[in-house]
Amino acid sequence: MRATMSATAAWKALQDDPILRASYVKTRGKGGFVRATWEEANEIIGAANAYTAKTYGPDRVFGFSPIPAMSMVSYAAGARYLSLLGGTVMSFYDWYCDLPPASPMTWGEQTDVPESADWYNAGYLLIWGSNVPQTRTPDAHFYTEVRYKGTKSAVISPDYSEAAKFGDIWLNPKAGTDSALSMAMGHVILREFHLDRQAPYFEDYTRKYSDFPMLVCLEEKDGKYVPGRFLRADDLQGKLGQKNNPEWKTIAWDSKSNSLVVPNGTIGFRWGEDGEWNLEERAKGKDTELKLSFIQEEDHDDVAEVNFPYFGGQATDNFVKCDHPDVLTHNIPVKRIKSGKKEIVVATMFDLFCASYGLDRGLGGEWATDDYSKDIPYTPAWAEKITGVPAEKIETVAREFALNAEKTEGRSMVILGAGLNHWYHMDMNYRGIINMLVMCGCVGKSGGGWSHYVGQEKLRPQTGWTPLCFALDWNRPPRHMNSTSAWYAHTDQWRYEQIDVKEILSPTAPKGDWDASLIDYNVRAERMGWLPSAPQL
Repeated sequence: MRATMSATAAWKALQDDPILRASYVKTRGKGGFVRATWEEANEIIGAANAYTAKTYGPDRVFGFSPIPAMSMVSYAAGARYLSLLGGTVMSFYDWYCDLPPASPMTWGEQTDVPESADWYNAGYLLIWGSNVPQTRTPDAHFYTEVRYKGTKSAVISPDYSEAAKFGDIWLNPKAGTDSALSMAMGHVILREFHLDRQAPYFEDYTRKYSDFPMLVCLEEKDGKYVPGRFLRADDLQGKLGQKNNPEWKTIAWDSKSNSLVVPNGTIGFRWGEDGEWNLEERAKGKDTELKLSFIQEEDHDDVAEVNFPYFGGQATDNFVKCDHPDVLTHNIPVKRIKSGKKEIVVATMFDLFCASYGLDRGLGGEWATDDYSKDIPYTPAWAEKITGVPAEKIETVAREFALNAEKTEGRSMVILGAGLNHWYHMDMNYRGIINMLVMCGCVGKSGGGWSHYVGQEKLRPQTGWTPLCFALDWNRPPRHMNSTSAWYAHTDQWRYEQIDVKEILSPTAPKGDWDASLIDYNVRAERMGWLPSAPQL
């Protein structure tokens, strides 16, 4: 006989009695499942959720499911239930390291990549940390078939995987050293296609669609400079005539007018003037040609010493230590811009970018070179020490990848996935590759760019499915929470954290209070609205 016919009252009695509650809580994780009917399970779950919502608030009821593409009906059923209840729908893609954080870091979006059929349009395929025949079996035919059209395939994988046997060349770096490999490839591409010879397509693409021409403020530190933030219209007297969101509009130097301009398309134009939220080469209705570099003598006012952080000198149990200082100084061509009584020292993003790759451009410096065989970050010889991949192979793949992109106007593609992403500092693995794609003009091109996947993520009817899934027909906005922060905070993982902020702090970081723990920074981000926060304490 039931003591009560109210399931919620029964659950309340269980929770209010410390002895009864302890009797089932302490047995968790020990197995001993008891067979139950669906009706019993639903009643217990419903009673527990109702009790929690009444006692503590509905945002204390959390729900988690893997990616919706595994079953849109299953996912929507649970998410709609939670949303109607006022509960918290947890994120999935980021929680189990399938979301590459380099994507929102670079573009502000979440892996907006092409469907697998676009592999067939590629002229050169770089399969990097992704075993297509095994983990993407239904789509693997696109990979094998495109080779009949003459597309070359290079496979990068520590083991001789199923994908490697389809490759024309196989590079097997030591596991976890992918960022060193991509930086060395970027070194080769910049040297041969941007400096020694300016590939017209690459130059045109990066000027129009990348931040290479944007001006970066240099900040003085210890008698030298460090790269700061982008120069913005708000920094200048008169704000270059920008009245709407000037603090969100970046600045470049226009070759045609030989002056500073606010190019179309930066985020400040998103909610502003009609007709300027685009990537046309225009500023204030006039055609522009943004300058990528101040390297020519007539273009710069001075050559400044700029410090860059270097993390390859840290010894670990798993990676080769490189004997280089943790701060590398490079010589950068700069302009000095007057704004009222203050002077702002600026460099183009491209000039800083080339310096960060250790490329000698005739300005001297201990950590710049035009010799691939020198052990200077980030040459092929330097990468060989870390990755184990011969420098000649690094040069070959980088050169072929870029040459194909130049001839096909961007149809070089990288297929990459969990093999790269399930690593500490995985953003560095990805960003090194993204840099290659940007400097080769591949992003946004059919048959080019990056194709990240860790399973099936795309939902064809997503727009119509979303109101059903998150109960937008009843209430909005739904209560969403990023799982990484939630589990870290609410399962007390932060109490056992052994990494502090100083361990990952850049040696060029400004002086400040860096003694806080990682949970402190997560809390600060929630308070400032950068991260969601649930439950709302």
